[in-house]
Amino acid sequence: MSRTDPSAAATEPLRGGPLRRRVRTAGVARGVPLPLLVPALLGLAFLIVPLVALLVRAPWRSMPEQLTSTDVWQALQLSLVCATAATAVSLVVGVPLAWLLARVEFPGRGLVRALVTLPLVLPPVVGGVALLMALGRNGVVGQWLDAWFGITLPFTTAGVVVAEAFVAMPFLVISVEGTLRAADPRYEEAATTLGASRFTAFRRVTLPLIAPGIAAGAVLAWARALGEFGATITFAGNFPGRTQTMPLAVYLALQSDPEAAIALSLVLLAVSVAVLAGLRDRWMTAG
Repeated sequence: MSRTDPSAAATEPLRGGPLRRRVRTAGVARGVPLPLLVPALLGLAFLIVPLVALLVRAPWRSMPEQLTSTDVWQALQLSLVCATAATAVSLVVGVPLAWLLARVEFPGRGLVRALVTLPLVLPPVVGGVALLMALGRNGVVGQWLDAWFGITLPFTTAGVVVAEAFVAMPFLVISVEGTLRAADPRYEEAATTLGASRFTAFRRVTLPLIAPGIAAGAVLAWARALGEFGATITFAGNFPGRTQTMPLAVYLALQSDPEAAIALSLVLLAVSVAVLAGLRDRWMTAG
């Protein structure tokens, strides 16, 4: 009877086991076929070159002056305030909506989910027109808001918040719903069996569990609201100091002051990079 050498058994994976197969796979992956490498590099260049060109053509010397001008500062301030307000609105109504879609079975849930995510693929200008038809002074709901409460939303700062929330909230709902589906519902069930109401279980158990998903969704919604253009200009207009946000200021400055347009574009680019950097760990560890 032959004896097995423990040292040989320990080194067996190095000679022919899974580790060696993984090394072989990595070696094959490094040999990228040319028909795949060329279009991949073209796609990478297509996405990166415009951003590099923006950095190359940036007026770095006059950047402080551009960013401290009255019009640019008003657009920056209005954008930050409106994007934050739109995110707050999205949190107040979007988190309960995500919970409803993830936890409650009801007829037509798939249709409701499709309608909730529709603003993601709807052209923003169409979204602005839809908001006008619903909340305009003669809109389906807006006429009653004007007649009963004297509230007029179009072409106001509040209209900017509404337009940004309309296009940004689906990002929050999708993120929170996915986190809720990944969370174990048995914790909520255990809380209810101990006497807690459904709302108490949601507030004391579910919210702490899904807090990372809410944070990620809120950041995505805020970034989307900050960059909103089509629905804002259609529903709220482009009035400096009142409804002119950063994307609208970029569009207007590009016609008369390209350096100011580049400066504002760089601010939006920096915000986008910061958002991606903040969410990178969550995306990378999602698998």
